[in-house]
Amino acid sequence: MADRKPFLIKAYRALARVLTPLFHLLFRLRCRAGKEIPARKGERFGRTGTPRPEGRLVWIHAASVGETMSVLPLIEALSAQGCRVLLTTVTVTAADLAGRRLPQGALHQFVPFDAPGPLNRFLEHWAPDLAMVVESEIWPCLFDELRSRKVPFVLLNGRLSDRSHRAWARFPGVAHYLFGCLHAVLAQSAADAERFRQLGCTRVETPGNLKFDASEPVADEKEISALKAQIGGRPVWLSALTHPGEDEIALEAFGKLRQDFPDLLLILVPRHPARADDIVDMCGQYGLETVCRSSGERIEASTHVFLGDTLGEMGLFYKLAPVTFLGGSFNDAGGHNPVEAALTGSALVTGPNVANARAVYKDFWISDAALKAGEPEDLAERVAGLLKKPEKAGEQAARARAIVEAGRGALQKTLQLLQPLLKGEARGGAPEAGREQGS
Repeated sequence: MADRKPFLIKAYRALARVLTPLFHLLFRLRCRAGKEIPARKGERFGRTGTPRPEGRLVWIHAASVGETMSVLPLIEALSAQGCRVLLTTVTVTAADLAGRRLPQGALHQFVPFDAPGPLNRFLEHWAPDLAMVVESEIWPCLFDELRSRKVPFVLLNGRLSDRSHRAWARFPGVAHYLFGCLHAVLAQSAADAERFRQLGCTRVETPGNLKFDASEPVADEKEISALKAQIGGRPVWLSALTHPGEDEIALEAFGKLRQDFPDLLLILVPRHPARADDIVDMCGQYGLETVCRSSGERIEASTHVFLGDTLGEMGLFYKLAPVTFLGGSFNDAGGHNPVEAALTGSALVTGPNVANARAVYKDFWISDAALKAGEPEDLAERVAGLLKKPEKAGEQAARARAIVEAGRGALQKTLQLLQPLLKGEARGGAPEAGREQGS
């Protein structure tokens, strides 16, 4: 029976087509906020001056830095097998990471807006032989276009929160149609896998979480030594990958911590370095002397806050601090991957909102490998407990690293599961499941 496209999918496509001219205004506004690169505007509309490489092409879409970090080892492995890989991202920080870390021969583009025009131009030009999206990048036009073109399509390192599952379940026809576009879902956990099956995915495998296979973040040993010499014997606490609203939480906690640790140094690393000027002003309002990493200024005895406003140096910041608060967990960002911090030996404290890495954190919390601050007011107490007992922080960090090491292996399992698709054995459209679902 012919596919029946749900009315809501048709409506979404029609609305996206009508609104496409407004994406130019959206792009301009995002540029002003530092979220786009003006010179690469064409890529967001499916236009590029980069030629398609010869031979089979694998397209992987990873929205931001966390997802990009998780698939870099896979891209390296695919490239070593002779595959040409195109990576697309949304964020500027992920694009910068890709520019520095992609293996030779792999390409980066910004993903086009989820509308028929931009996507058609993109797919006509790149004509991928295999498409993969990472974790939870579910875009109706993108899924529908790949289905109509019969491009083998995989959800890689897939995760689906309870809340997202409930939301999709309210529209079963739409869910079965969209998730039926996928040839395979490679889920992070058994719980994720079951949720995907309930939404209409027929081939669901559980190779594990690719984030456990991440490499230890690089850090220049000379830079570590130089900064440690500047810090001296002062206690250090890192507030990493913070979002708007969390900087204030960190600074409030810092004020409380200074009552017990008068010479405490706070290393504050925002998720988006473009916010650095605002954070410097904020620190000034708290009466705190701030030094920016990008300026090259020394950390003096009078320095209260060392602002990590550079890219690609998280390994450096983690290794300077025995205790880390990992941001994105006191707002709706969903938390950040704790694996990098665990691999560098920094003891972790997080807020309660960690849906993006809930399976990892669940293991960490059960094993006392991370601490959770249920409310912002609890953050100072959690950090203080680790700073007062360095041996406790060290043991906690060691447990976290052990969990990460035990969880490795998803990369090789993922590669094995992808082999039939990489060889072109599955071209021919989406699986049968979901093909007869209506709205």
